[in-house]
Amino acid sequence: MKINYNVSAMIANNALTLNDNKLADSLQKLSSGMKIANAKDNPSGLAMARKMNAQIESLKTAGDSTNDGISIVETADGVLSEVQEMLQRMNELAVKASNGTMTSVDRGVVQEEISQLKQEVTRVAQTTQFNGQNILDGSFDLKGYATVDGATDTNVKVSSYSDQVTSGSVAINGLLCSYNATTNTLSGAAVTSISANGKTYNASDLTVTSAGDIVTLSAKDGMSIQLQVDKLLTGTQTCNLELTGKGTMSVQVGANEGQTLDMRIPEISLSNMGITNTDVSSGDSAKEAINQIKDGLQYISDVRSRLGAYQNRLEHTDNSLDITTENMTSAYSRIMDVDMAEEMTVYSTQQVLSQAGTSMLAQANKRPSEVLQLLQ
Repeated sequence: MKINYNVSAMIANNALTLNDNKLADSLQKLSSGMKIANAKDNPSGLAMARKMNAQIESLKTAGDSTNDGISIVETADGVLSEVQEMLQRMNELAVKASNGTMTSVDRGVVQEEISQLKQEVTRVAQTTQFNGQNILDGSFDLKGYATVDGATDTNVKVSSYSDQVTSGSVAINGLLCSYNATTNTLSGAAVTSISANGKTYNASDLTVTSAGDIVTLSAKDGMSIQLQVDKLLTGTQTCNLELTGKGTMSVQVGANEGQTLDMRIPEISLSNMGITNTDVSSGDSAKEAINQIKDGLQYISDVRSRLGAYQNRLEHTDNSLDITTENMTSAYSRIMDVDMAEEMTVYSTQQVLSQAGTSMLAQANKRPSEVLQLLQ
């Protein structure tokens, strides 16, 4: 038995301190619900979990962006539905005006309604917005610029080009077309050759059509370029295009860089629809107007089909993001969340050990006083 150095008390105290520390750790896990309450609990697990958590939060934000993209498509499609209704009404009016029983006065009334409908189509296309941005005026379509004989010509513009066209320089040789400034229409469109996509398309490889002041140059492999031409081209000029491949609306649909979906929303204009100078003042012109409006309806249908495909992709992407977020959250939970039943067992054990340690420390501190009995 010793008085100066009570080793038994020191041993009991160290054991009690250790048990108290474990009890405190268990209490922290139970109160926070986290298996890894501090970095020291599992350093590598914490690093992995925090990275996963950042991914989960990013996926949630990407889901919000995807839903915004769906809302944009729905807004544009809803407006285009009304544009289609207006074109359908114009078609009915053109059919009515082509009837031989109509007088010139009657056709004048019909023409006035068609003119008002065209103005409304233009107004809607130029003013439809989402979050303060115009979405039907061509702001979110691929951009391209044209020069004629090396100089910029405002009468020749790139209207659109297909996804199969590689961005970069395109040379159009021997572009020929007549232009009627009164009716704003092209005729006799032809081309000698086109250098695009790293190869040369000869006249036999191309289909050249015109509607209104839009000339379309297309090939069987999907290459298609539309030019707005408001002047006479004799075929002696060289028309060079610089296609940027940029300008689309990029929707962030993933948690990482580059995980985007680029949406093209073509310009909705009377020129692109080929109904700039739709005229029903005579029976013959009314019959021609029917064909023009038919082309306009087809143009809007093509745009709506593209938007519908985008919406389907976005909805599938949103579902995929939800599933990925669910699975990653489950994995994150396995790393970070404490098993309450298991931890409660640990807590109970440590509590009993702490109580036993306290009792033993009291006994160890009492032992030196027993030396007094030897001194009596």
